[in-house]
Amino acid sequence: MGEEFSHLGEKGEARMVDVSGKPRLRRTARAEGKILLASSTVAKIKGNAIAKGNVLATARVAGIMAAKRCSDLVPLCHNIEIEQVEVSFELGEGEIDIGAKAICTDKTGIEMEVLTAVSVAALCIYDMCKAVDKGMRIDGIHLVEKTKESVS
Repeated sequence: MGEEFSHLGEKGEARMVDVSGKPRLRRTARAEGKILLASSTVAKIKGNAIAKGNVLATARVAGIMAAKRCSDLVPLCHNIEIEQVEVSFELGEGEIDIGAKAICTDKTGIEMEVLTAVSVAALCIYDMCKAVDKGMRIDGIHLVEKTKESVS
């Protein structure tokens, strides 16, 4: 069981994976997701007409902050030194596509951080718009890409 799932010990107990013997590599990851909302809500976001303030600016900061706190939120996630996080938005007719990408040079990857960034950015949009849109839905959060390369 412990060989199949690296976060499980021999008896099935949860454990943090030992990365002490792994080399530090430059690692990148990208994640995407979306929030589906009424087109009138998208128009209000575009016009900065949501009572709680600038939705996308706030959601961008929330996503970046979430990536930086990922190991505090996901119990077995390693605390890594993040070198860059970007959160982006593309507004459609009835949805906002959310993207995040991040870079680190460390012994383990950064995919949990970008997934967390997208998730929390979507939650922030939801929170800021819930008074005007009761039918919002967060959807399709997934890892798009992760890379690693040696550093000199």
